[in-house]
Amino acid sequence: MMRTILLLAAAAAVSSAQVQNISGERIRADVKFLSSDLLEGRGVDARGGRLATEYLAAQFALAGAKPAGDNGTYFQAVPLIGVETQPDAQLSAARGGRQMEFKWLDEFVGSDERQKPSEDLEAEAVFVGHGIVAPEFNWDDFKGADVRGKILVLFTNEPPSEDPRFFGGRALTYYGRWTYKFEEAQRRGALAAIIIHTTPTAGYGWEVVRNSWGREQSYVRLAPGEPALAFAGWVTEEAGGRLLGLSGNAVAEMLRAANTREFRPIPLGIRIHLRLRSKVREQDTRNVVAIIPGSDAGPKSEAVVFSAHWDHLGIGPPVNGDAIYNGAVDNATGCAMLLEIARAWAALEQKPRRSAIFAAVTAEESGMQGSEYYAAHPVIAAGLTAAAFNLDAFNPFGRTRDVVVTGAERTSLWPLVEDTARRFNLVIQPDPEPEQGHFYRSDHFSFARAGIPSFSIDQGNEVLGKPPGWGERAVREFEEKHYHQPSDEYHDDWDFSGLEELARFTMALGVGAANLDRLPTWNAGDEFLPARQKSGVR
Repeated sequence: MMRTILLLAAAAAVSSAQVQNISGERIRADVKFLSSDLLEGRGVDARGGRLATEYLAAQFALAGAKPAGDNGTYFQAVPLIGVETQPDAQLSAARGGRQMEFKWLDEFVGSDERQKPSEDLEAEAVFVGHGIVAPEFNWDDFKGADVRGKILVLFTNEPPSEDPRFFGGRALTYYGRWTYKFEEAQRRGALAAIIIHTTPTAGYGWEVVRNSWGREQSYVRLAPGEPALAFAGWVTEEAGGRLLGLSGNAVAEMLRAANTREFRPIPLGIRIHLRLRSKVREQDTRNVVAIIPGSDAGPKSEAVVFSAHWDHLGIGPPVNGDAIYNGAVDNATGCAMLLEIARAWAALEQKPRRSAIFAAVTAEESGMQGSEYYAAHPVIAAGLTAAAFNLDAFNPFGRTRDVVVTGAERTSLWPLVEDTARRFNLVIQPDPEPEQGHFYRSDHFSFARAGIPSFSIDQGNEVLGKPPGWGERAVREFEEKHYHQPSDEYHDDWDFSGLEELARFTMALGVGAANLDRLPTWNAGDEFLPARQKSGVR
């Protein structure tokens, strides 16, 4: 019965005429501006970032969306602290009479999560495998070891599995994300944590790590006495090999050991010395938030949320003489689609029952700080928010036969998603890279943690008019050559028809969710269901 109601609601929600207002050429114009050199890579608390947020607010206003930020504005201030490790950072390791130095950016990167201007620390190094404690999988890499005051050395990712009941099978769970590693190290009282990077375990090359971590990081200000790591960082696979080599070990053998349930922490007999200077400052940054009220007197106090992050990496280390990390694909595309959905939604003669909130969030590249702040300080409470749909990084290579909505199957929205895909002649494909853990790498995760049924809409790889495998190769080429690089730039020959189609699809999903009789929730047993129930949705 519930499925029938959902499908009928979806079918009646959006006519094709309603979504024809979405234009790929307007999306193109917004992408071109947001990724122009004028905006200098849209850095957090930088001139380009401020220009981007002013532009987004102006476009929301022109669309007819009302301000939903602080004090009647479109801006929700997000109080963050910027910590920029200075290039004279020193990392060394010693055992017995042997000592080795590591070079900043080329061999190590990281940040002081204690948000202090200087650190000079030395401590024993302990190898802790993947650094995971997962009782539901009967997995504990610490085995009761006391690592307080130690420097942890570990790998990102998680034990390999083909069984979906064990660490999600091929799909990476949150236990495999670097954010979890540093959180668990802090919970264990470690002084610092250093991840040994390998491309297979991280899912991307060292240049991505270097470009992301070799610059200012954004953090929520620590409360007085709140614990944090003095250093959260990475070393290259080669540097990690040299480090482990001091204790007679090698990267490959330590990774094999880490992948076994019997693994126990290994004191390396190495003293690691870190000397850091950091530029610490308050960051003036903000989310851009707009609302279009619903049509029903009761449900208009509830909402659906559309989100996209506006920030990228700003100005950074030059690559082939180019120091502006424009972020055209990541994520001028998502922001442009967000604006276009807001324009089309505002133009609807009959507004959906629930309100629509459009949130262009800050500091995603530093750990989803903007969306996390919004989720903790929402315009409409989590228990009154029906769903959150996120848009992040689209390749403008034309329309696809398929769409990826990883995580939607975990919610009661799934029948609506299936029906909407059918009406758009889109085939729902499983996540093509489950080992990358995309569900835990974008802003919808912040909403999910608050209990809101949330997922990102992603394009598929089966590009119309192209031979089989072409789309997959194009995505791989972007990831290998342009992701988090200055070369992620706008091109006039890009085909925005696919972004137009997926913006229409996303809007249709949103309208369908805004018209449902009951607030959606997570499926029984899902990790986010307790948070949904705590918010008041049963």
